Amino acid sequence: MKKERIFLSLLLALLCMGAVSLWISSRRAVRTVHEDLSGHILRFHVLANSDSEEDQALKLSVKTSVLNYLEAALPEDADLESTKAFLRTHEAQIQKIAEDVIASAGFDHPVSLSLEPWYFPTKVYGDLTFPCGTYDAFRIVIGDGGGKNWWCVLYPSLCFVDVASGVVPEESKEELKTILDEDTYETLLPAENDERRAEKTPGQADPESVRPRIRFRLAEWLAELL
Repeated sequence: MKKERIFLSLLLALLCMGAVSLWISSRRAVRTVHEDLSGHILRFHVLANSDSEEDQALKLSVKTSVLNYLEAALPEDADLESTKAFLRTHEAQIQKIAEDVIASAGFDHPVSLSLEPWYFPTKVYGDLTFPCGTYDAFRIVIGDGGGKNWWCVLYPSLCFVDVASGVVPEESKEELKTILDEDTYETLLPAENDERRAEKTPGQADPESVRPRIRFRLAEWLAELL
């Protein structure tokens, strides 16, 4: 009986050591992925004044007008830093575009713009899943900013591709692949042989429709412990 207790104690100790080792290894992997993504990705974030039907429609109108301007005005060869520089130097023009859209719709909500680090939960864009974490984001807040948000990846320029089908075009994926570490890029892709995904409107904030890889779920859980 005593030998059995010693054996069980040793087994439990080994299991605990293995779990701690896995936790440390996974934590390092999570940090590596987050650092790679946050260092190469710029998000575009529009927050509605409220969740009323009118404010949500207004949010989308502001989003569309600003993106139309950025698509035409941003240099085609702009990298991450030059994209940020463009946003800073053209902030007044972008704010006026947003204010004009709001005024033409008969509202007087104030608009605030910022380019700053911001925490995002895990979010889905087309068939790519971006992990939770802090990313640089160009943010437009309408009024109280109390409504559901709209988002996309401004750099690389995923904001300007059509993901209505739920799939990011291969050309855009290749662009992502060139600026990210291979392992980081792989974590964004949907799981192989995954279950059928529920329908979802691209660009919205809820990420429940796509199940990421098992290791990605572990990464998200561990990120809460960082």
